[in-house]
Amino acid sequence: MSENKMIVIGEKESFIVRVLLGKAQEAGIKCEYVPATVDDISKKMEGVSLVTLYMEDTNILHEEVTHYLIDVMEERGLQMILIGEKLDLEMVGDLIPGDLIFETFSRPVDNAGYVKAVSSFFEKMKMGEYKKSILVVDDDPNYLGLVREWLKGSYKVFMANSGLQAIKWLGKNSVDLILLDHEMPITTGAQVLEMLRADEETKSIPVMFLTGKSDKESVMKVVSLKPEGYFLKNIQREELLEKLNEFFILHK
Repeated sequence: MSENKMIVIGEKESFIVRVLLGKAQEAGIKCEYVPATVDDISKKMEGVSLVTLYMEDTNILHEEVTHYLIDVMEERGLQMILIGEKLDLEMVGDLIPGDLIFETFSRPVDNAGYVKAVSSFFEKMKMGEYKKSILVVDDDPNYLGLVREWLKGSYKVFMANSGLQAIKWLGKNSVDLILLDHEMPITTGAQVLEMLRADEETKSIPVMFLTGKSDKESVMKVVSLKPEGYFLKNIQREELLEKLNEFFILHK
């Protein structure tokens, strides 16, 4: 999610849809109307963070459109506001996963409440509330700084420069993923993973190892510890971001 941009999907650009667009634009939100077809929606998804679905008729969501919306929203971490009659909201709510729905409004929609919800979403997004969180653990401060720079635009990034510091930090905090250096002095990555798995509070946090060794023996040693995966430290920024995105899509 890259900017304050929203699309309003509807069967037609009705008077009510134009009012909603106008109110959102007055609040400083970039938004536009998009017809409810896969072709039209796909052309307008670039930079979108929030989708409003305005239903005057439940049939607006053909099966192809529904599947496309769900897939693209899950892939990009988007959220949706639903507007419709009570029965329509119930039917669509059964089709779209609950974690994709930010808020629902019954028709006739409360314009002020709607704008407040839209503004609240973008404020929360600005504060990083919807970003996945990652703890990077490595004894090399230069590598820590590099990875943080790579990830900070897409994730909430925390850092620890030793295994013990990571364990201490995780005693009071939690994250969605840990990137853990396999070759650390004093407390190795393997020992950290063992401690994490032995603790009820941390055993379910996914761990992916970072390793500078690519020979078969070293890789097998990493894999034998059964982390969720591993990355070689010479991985490039775009590939790392792509792999992390794939991981979070698969582990929703």
